[in-house]
Amino acid sequence: MERQPPDLKIDGTARDAVVDRIDGSGREKQAVRLIARSVPDGNVLVIGRNADEIEEIARVVGRALALGLIPAVLLCIAVGVALSARARKRIVEVNERVQRIVAGNLRERLPHGNTDDPFSKLAMVVNGMLDEMETLIHSLAGVGHDIAHDLRTPLTRARLTLERGRANATTLPQLQAVADKTTDALDQSLSIITAILRLAEIEKSRRSAGFGKVALADLVREVGDMYEPIAEDKGIALSIHSPHELSVHGDRDLLIEAVANLVDNAIKFTPAGGRVEVGLACSNGETIVRVKDTGSGISEHERDAVLRRFYRSDKTRHTSGLGLGLNLVAAIVKLHGFRFTIRPGAGCIVEIACPYAPVLV
Repeated sequence: MERQPPDLKIDGTARDAVVDRIDGSGREKQAVRLIARSVPDGNVLVIGRNADEIEEIARVVGRALALGLIPAVLLCIAVGVALSARARKRIVEVNERVQRIVAGNLRERLPHGNTDDPFSKLAMVVNGMLDEMETLIHSLAGVGHDIAHDLRTPLTRARLTLERGRANATTLPQLQAVADKTTDALDQSLSIITAILRLAEIEKSRRSAGFGKVALADLVREVGDMYEPIAEDKGIALSIHSPHELSVHGDRDLLIEAVANLVDNAIKFTPAGGRVEVGLACSNGETIVRVKDTGSGISEHERDAVLRRFYRSDKTRHTSGLGLGLNLVAAIVKLHGFRFTIRPGAGCIVEIACPYAPVLV
């Protein structure tokens, strides 16, 4: 250095300074980082390092950031525009499909991919809701058709009976017989309507608030006592097996209705001299209510069909009934979250499988 900077303190502390450097290339001002100390011979030792490199690096980095920021901003804008256009396109498509659904096309569904993006997840949830709504609407339409079909027969019979009675009856007993036949036809119509309203009440889960502990052994014995006289009159042996005091969480009245329907069907379709067994069992963590008979049974291809409303197979059309018993049982089982099974075997074996619950105390 040509000379010591005037503001340089000789205390061993590093400081920034501008000095005149003198070497073979001539005099040059440089920004440096200096440390000055006194040595024993009275001189001052100054050690410094050129700081221009740091400033140069800072300038290079600054220029690089400036040059990289502009493309990055442009890229972000381009990606944002593309995503916005894509989202707008999907919204337009969803709006068009929703308009078609509102117009009555219940088979229309919202578009979605197999990705995990929120829009696809929402579309899948909405599609599931639409599937359920379509099923319910078709079910209601089918119920209306079934009601019209099944009410037409008893109402037509009642009308024809009245017409014939009006034209042919000449005595009081004849008029009373006409009135009795008409009353029977109207009673059948009312039974159909009452059963359908009962199914609607169960399927809407209005009775779930009345759930509690239900002792299945007592329930099965009560149903057995109820149907024992009927089975005896028909010449059918009705046996009840309830060795375990098991319980489930449910509506006692509805479960009695379900088991009673199964026993009623078993007795109805079992010929004289046959046998009906009602029992409780435990298997694979489930409590099973099983009704078994020695009747003609249900063929394999009819096991799903018999759960539909008003279904009557050809071999049971001569037997009285509305074709709603097993559909009512299936609705009660579904309300409780249980499992209903028609098992293969001799005669008919039906089971209601309930989650296992501890013994009542």
